[in-house]
Amino acid sequence: MNVEWFDFELPENLIAQTPLLDRTASRLLALNKQTGEITHNSFTDLEQYVGAGDVLVLNDTRVIPARLTGVKSDTGAKIELLLLKQLEGDSWEALGKPAKRLKVGTALSFGDDGQGNPLLRAVIEKEGEMGGRTIRFEYEGIFQELLDRLGEMPLPPYIKERLEERERYQTVYSKHAGSAAAPTAGLHFTDAFLDKLQAKGVKLAYVTLHVGLGTFRPMSVDLVEDHEMHSEYYELNEQNAAIINEAKRSGARIIAVGTTSSRTLETVAVRFEGNPIEACSGWTSIFIFPGYEFKLVNALLTNFHLPKSTLVMLVSALAGRDEVMHAYREAIVQQYRFFSFGDAMFIY
Repeated sequence: MNVEWFDFELPENLIAQTPLLDRTASRLLALNKQTGEITHNSFTDLEQYVGAGDVLVLNDTRVIPARLTGVKSDTGAKIELLLLKQLEGDSWEALGKPAKRLKVGTALSFGDDGQGNPLLRAVIEKEGEMGGRTIRFEYEGIFQELLDRLGEMPLPPYIKERLEERERYQTVYSKHAGSAAAPTAGLHFTDAFLDKLQAKGVKLAYVTLHVGLGTFRPMSVDLVEDHEMHSEYYELNEQNAAIINEAKRSGARIIAVGTTSSRTLETVAVRFEGNPIEACSGWTSIFIFPGYEFKLVNALLTNFHLPKSTLVMLVSALAGRDEVMHAYREAIVQQYRFFSFGDAMFIY
């Protein structure tokens, strides 16, 4: 399967640079995966597409201020790190820029304690592919507090505008810190709208998947099947497993909010081989593309994704490549806003 089959031209002016003032004010393109019918709605019209017994599965990961700007301790040259995931202790996997300056053994400094000493120090322990580095930090105090003080929200490179309010790159239900990117389909929800859906009988279930390098790594192969996904950490607790199992048993729809929720659900489904799922955690590198048969996910709420991305491929696996490419062309004609702060799509 050729990667080029998932390409499309997107006018730059359709890339949303800032979040809307009201989270629920975005538009919603609904795609019926059985008939291919497309309808144009407001996001709050989602209420018309879901009903009592349906389960919305939300990723409650919380984005950390993972972008650090510092200097090489010996030369003072400016460098940038994007923290992707914590390894053991104070070691992290990160993307470094400019990577050619970040050799093994290079010492880095971040911030100033007011007496000429860095608040945070680091050393490069290992070089990886495509700018990947293993970093070990040294500091006094609490690392998360230092990161909150020194770090910036890791907005994707296609967003050029500065984010005025950090919480707008968090879902209202974010809970477990650890992501290098937001699960953006969830950014459309407010507490009030979730309450409204629950009052209608819609149930909520939560999974955690910390978004890492897989989100930032472009495809560098010609054939889809040759791409290898980077592993990301996930968790599912007993209470939420029970909600999902009951939906499956009763024939209710399991609606994934975002591709990260989809990947977590399908990872767990594969892990338990068709049996009722259980509380679990681990690392997933599942890659979902056309030909994959979904085992838990019946419907999907998602944003509009980058051309030739693994996310477009996952969406195409659920609704069909031709149908998704047609829906994307329609979204462009109708001037939908794309990517992280953009509009939403509901596949049912």
